[in-house]
Amino acid sequence: MALNKDLSYSEAAVLAAQREMEADARVVVLGEDVGRGGIFGQYKGLQQTFGAERVIDTPISEAAIMGAGVGMALAGLRPVVEMRVVDFALCGMDELVNQAAKNRFMFGGQGRVPLVARMPGGIWDASAAQHSQSLEAWFAHLPGVVVVSPSTPQDNYSLLRAALQCGDPVVYIEHKTLWGLRGDVDEDMAVPLGKARRVREGSAITIVSWSRQVQACAAACDALAAEGIAADLIDLRTLWPWDRETVLASCARTQRLLVVHEAVQVAGFGAEIAASAAEATGCRVARLGAPRIPVGYAPVLEAQSRVGAKAVATAAKKLLG
Repeated sequence: MALNKDLSYSEAAVLAAQREMEADARVVVLGEDVGRGGIFGQYKGLQQTFGAERVIDTPISEAAIMGAGVGMALAGLRPVVEMRVVDFALCGMDELVNQAAKNRFMFGGQGRVPLVARMPGGIWDASAAQHSQSLEAWFAHLPGVVVVSPSTPQDNYSLLRAALQCGDPVVYIEHKTLWGLRGDVDEDMAVPLGKARRVREGSAITIVSWSRQVQACAAACDALAAEGIAADLIDLRTLWPWDRETVLASCARTQRLLVVHEAVQVAGFGAEIAASAAEATGCRVARLGAPRIPVGYAPVLEAQSRVGAKAVATAAKKLLG
């Protein structure tokens, strides 16, 4: 077992990319500032190891970067397409939505687009409305792409490797503030796409979340446990395909589901999970997400968009009442 002690979320991502680039010469990286390691250090040292022909610095044009990535994938490469943050990825949406996502279908499987589009999402501390969006529901709504959102260093390592081996376009959403999160990483641990992680076991209520919000939910579960309430906490990890079997089995057992996400609650992906669970199991459901407001720059305004542990615990107890 190759166990790496105390790696950061960012270091785990570098290790995953390095292992895939060593194993497969078709894996390349392209994007702004990737040569110097990326703005979060998620490519640190890769250009020095693999050269500028495989870790390619690009002009400042997300449309050009995504378009080039799609072309590379169609030509047989496996590109990692760096969008810097999900907010900037909006400039490359046509290439992703109308080309990458649809090529396999429109050409009867003759064309495949095995790219990984990395686009860090979520609230970025003191970065305001244009740099703090959680847009995962947009991509989960898009047929033809896989959507991944890891919450731990281990998952960022294992899921990035799984994404690069997938064969279809993957929207890979790392959280902008998780890069310093540390934990052990087992290089031999494979995590399949579409499989959730059970964080806590309990029978009183099912709580489903993903990305950074899993931390708030875990803290809420600690507070609930102190009151004798045992929650079943599930980290979805992959939003599409999502692990219906694990979630619905838990909901059937607890008969209560709370879905928590950092994204705006209105039309968030939590609604899909809640509706599916209610239809399949008849359980009581509730959603908890951000209000439908832009994320403010000032700390007091930014706080209005955050869903903290106290709010999660309160929502859980309300559902139990």
